Amino acid sequence: MNTSLSQNITFVRPEYFYISGFSDIPNSKYYFILFIFIYIIAVCGNLTVLFMIFTEKTLHSPKNLGIFNLALADFGETNALIPNMLKTFLSDSPYISYEACLANMFFVFFFVCGQTLTLTALAYDRFVAICLPLRYHAIVTHSFMTAVITAIWSFNAVVISTMVGLITRLSFCKTNDIKSFFCDHGPVYRLACNDFSPNSFFTVACMVLYLYIPLIAIFLSYLGIISALIRITTWEARLKSLKTCASHLIVVGIFFLPTLGTYMAAITTFLHPNARIINTSLSMTISPMLNPIIYVLSTKEFKGVIVKMFKKKSNINPQAQIFTSNTVLQPNSVLIGMTQFFKT
Repeated sequence: MNTSLSQNITFVRPEYFYISGFSDIPNSKYYFILFIFIYIIAVCGNLTVLFMIFTEKTLHSPKNLGIFNLALADFGETNALIPNMLKTFLSDSPYISYEACLANMFFVFFFVCGQTLTLTALAYDRFVAICLPLRYHAIVTHSFMTAVITAIWSFNAVVISTMVGLITRLSFCKTNDIKSFFCDHGPVYRLACNDFSPNSFFTVACMVLYLYIPLIAIFLSYLGIISALIRITTWEARLKSLKTCASHLIVVGIFFLPTLGTYMAAITTFLHPNARIINTSLSMTISPMLNPIIYVLSTKEFKGVIVKMFKKKSNINPQAQIFTSNTVLQPNSVLIGMTQFFKT
């Protein structure tokens, strides 16, 4: 960098970045054992949800298409974040090239923002199902949900590409030390020595688009759901309708509340960098791990499919026993017939 500056080159791109998020945390290697278990559970769980929805025809509904998209986003974020983080800190190689850093930044935020918008779409699905039950199948159709999912990924691709593209106009002439656990957008653009106000403005815009607007939309949808439940006369019917929203509410709370709490704490009070890194890393990894568990264990459709799969496996064994017993008896019957023929 200094050589470039001495040659009067004002625009500098580092050959690599140094990710030092967990370097100041004592005994941080034990912390990564947790991430190994989180990664295994998240990958297996989301693959199970994807496989169940893809193969089981009874799960081919618009709502489950949204759950499929959420599991796909969780699977993508887990693989974009955790393996690279483990490689960085467990192998003592915290260096990442400039191009790889931008790629890592793109894919992490691409899938995280996909989760945010998918949860908003699922909130709308619950709103229509409870507030407009007679028109639900006419409004929330397969073509409608497919169009929403296509719009989510297309919108994400444009926004996140612009966000990452703005990094390429920055000159890094001070330091290349990223105080985070991955190529985080904020810690990266703040290292620049030229004007990064467009990046700062775009960060605020992304927070509005992917944090505040989805939270407001989900909050308003559940206000409508609560008002619809109040008009229901019996408590049994209210609880039955509310149970259909339980899994979505839990997932929304796990995903949004830690992130929102971190931002609020950073704005209102001083938040230690280690506390921010630990809280952010857990909120970004725990949610993809718990989402498939919550939807599978708390949804009757998925539990019914699991029971059906186990019944199929249990029915295969008796058939195999009957088949083997028939194959053993057939030669004996032939021998008996031959002896009777020769006797006659």
